Amino acid sequence: MRETIIGIVFIITTVLMYLFMSRLYHRFRLPILIPALTTTFAIVLMLLLLGVPYDTYMIGGQWIDALLGPAIVSLAYPLYKQRHLLVKNLYPILGGVVVGSLTGISSGLLLAQSLGFKEELLFSLLPKSVTTPVAMQIADGLGGLPSLAVLFVMTAGFTGVVVGPYILHWFRLDSSLAKGMAFGSASHAIGTSKAVEYGEYTTSVSSVAMTLSAIACSVFGPLIVLLFYA
Repeated sequence: MRETIIGIVFIITTVLMYLFMSRLYHRFRLPILIPALTTTFAIVLMLLLLGVPYDTYMIGGQWIDALLGPAIVSLAYPLYKQRHLLVKNLYPILGGVVVGSLTGISSGLLLAQSLGFKEELLFSLLPKSVTTPVAMQIADGLGGLPSLAVLFVMTAGFTGVVVGPYILHWFRLDSSLAKGMAFGSASHAIGTSKAVEYGEYTTSVSSVAMTLSAIACSVFGPLIVLLFYA
């Protein structure tokens, strides 16, 4: 009974926190105020100040976490509605995924090498631009640390949605296809949630890019490691 009450309290707290941060974001429209980032920060700060262990929070948080799967599956609906446009732009999408995946992998490796990271950390950073479950498997298979891979994935995702809109503006990339490819291939699911603001077609492209980037990184990542680090 006690765990049930704790779970309900943290579920309600998280939902209310997200709703508040969402209203704040829609009022000011600053990328750094995206609800996923500000809510995460606020909850972490709350747990630290109150001295609440992570395991205690997850009594309720696990139920919210369980909704991630259905949320990703729901992206299939705009994907289906925009299927004709996606087929029409098949080659640009495939080309963007390949370039985006190779850029994501190489940028992570070059950054890790320049900072003198050990191979264990280097391989944890490699899959930073793909969705969390896939990144964990890739990192583990290469000899990296899945827990660190999660941290790098979150960092890449939040960085993409905060800095991405400015980069798109600076380079005058107004195409829905370009925006969807950028968010999906660089910032995975978090980027796709940002792509929703740009329309259904951008969301569809982003979800495709996110999925194909996970596959591409699963192929390119081990090959690059085999060629240069074996």
